[in-house]
Amino acid sequence: MGIESIQTADAPQAIGPYSQAVRAGGFVFASGQIPLDPSTMQIVEGDIGRQTERVLENLKAVLSAAGSSLERVVKTTVYLADMGDFAAMNDVYGRYFGAARPARSTVQAARLPRDARIEIDVIALA
Repeated sequence: MGIESIQTADAPQAIGPYSQAVRAGGFVFASGQIPLDPSTMQIVEGDIGRQTERVLENLKAVLSAAGSSLERVVKTTVYLADMGDFAAMNDVYGRYFGAARPARSTVQAARLPRDARIEIDVIALA
């Protein structure tokens, strides 16, 4: 069983010693994405809804580079800086996943990279 590192210019470059995703054993394990604009590597301005959209667009790009998609996601973990943002995040999240409805955990984190308000990682079928 091989392990393949996935990289794409269509999503923010890793800001540490990790891959945007790894494909192994029929799965894609996507690293957590924060709301960075891939062209500027800066956090997008706007409310949690706008930031959730950016995170999910980044994940779509990474999954596409790995030969997968949001429709093939089986598990997500959502990290929020403030659980008060849950409802607004959930509205956007629901639009992206629709009927697919992967398993999900949502937790409030004391602090996220670059003081982001949201981070999401996913596991998908390759």
